Amino acid sequence: MPLATHVASPRRAILAGLALIVPALLAGCDGRSKPPAAPSPTVGVLTLHAEPVTRTTDLPGRVTASLMADVRPQVSGVLLKRLFPEGSEVKEGQQLYQIDPAPYQATYDSAVAALARDQATYATASAKAARYKPLAAAQAISNQDYDDAVAAAREAQANIGIDKASIETARINLRYTKVLAPLSGHIGRSSVTAGALVTANQSDALATVTQLDPIYVDVRQSAASLLRLRRALAAGELENTGPDAAKVTLTLEDGSAYPQAGTLKFTEVTVDAGTGTVLLRAAFPNPRHELLPGMFVHAVLREGVNRNGLLVPQEALAHNSHGDATVLVVGAGDKAELRIVQAIAAIGTKWLIGSGLKEGERVIVDGLQAVRPGMVVKPVDAAAQAAAASKKS
Repeated sequence: MPLATHVASPRRAILAGLALIVPALLAGCDGRSKPPAAPSPTVGVLTLHAEPVTRTTDLPGRVTASLMADVRPQVSGVLLKRLFPEGSEVKEGQQLYQIDPAPYQATYDSAVAALARDQATYATASAKAARYKPLAAAQAISNQDYDDAVAAAREAQANIGIDKASIETARINLRYTKVLAPLSGHIGRSSVTAGALVTANQSDALATVTQLDPIYVDVRQSAASLLRLRRALAAGELENTGPDAAKVTLTLEDGSAYPQAGTLKFTEVTVDAGTGTVLLRAAFPNPRHELLPGMFVHAVLREGVNRNGLLVPQEALAHNSHGDATVLVVGAGDKAELRIVQAIAAIGTKWLIGSGLKEGERVIVDGLQAVRPGMVVKPVDAAAQAAAASKKS
């Protein structure tokens, strides 16, 4: 028995030590499984305020001449000379070419002579008819002779009318030997030289006159956008600001702004079946001929004013898997909330929001990468944050 008691005592001592060590180890493990909570991310927010926003549409377009006319001969003949410098400005009615007038002058002179002859014939025939009238009444001559005399006088009178028409035709053709400018404008190169044979109403133009001031810009807007605009105006969401609503400004191919504003002239009533767009035409003053036909430009059309517009920076918007525009807002308890919004139009570097947000809400615009919906965040004013960062730099 003393030996058994001696052996059991060390065993009890070991068990007692383990009883003290195991709880300590378990307590240490529990401490490592519960790390301290991460701090709430700091985000820059923008508080929304309603403000009047001018709605514009930026559309690509092409410059088109307001007037353009091909110069073609209206009579045939040999071209004697060209009377204008190529690439110059011409006035309406200015002579551009001279076609050989000799055959047309001869035709005119012949028609004038025929008129003189028939006038003499008419004088003789009418006098004869006048003499035959009392003789026929006295039955000194037959009625047939009198009728023949009257008919001859009337025929001579009709020939005079034909001769006058022939003279007018000859005079017109003689005038057409002088090829005149159909309108005032800039004339291009000549396709013929002196000595060339030209024909009346030929398919090839001798030259082209283009009017550059004013000048048109044609742009195309989608029919869907046009419908949305008209519905917004009808519903009162947009206000038409009068004559200024029709103003159009241009950006040229090199990125510079065209110095003069244009005016929207008309909108086509037919939708292009292939593109689903509608043609809009604006007129611009072009005194220095900076705008040339065929030039590519960007036109900014003023549509109207949204009196209670909400603007959100473009960097605040994202898109979900369905393609809907979304933003993160700071809601109750400073928790981030995901909102689906309707972005109507881009206004500079911001989006005009149609629905999904209200005035006074705080939209997260900075620190979005660290935020997920439902997280508690620490909101700070984005403008103040940017100002502080600029001071540090």
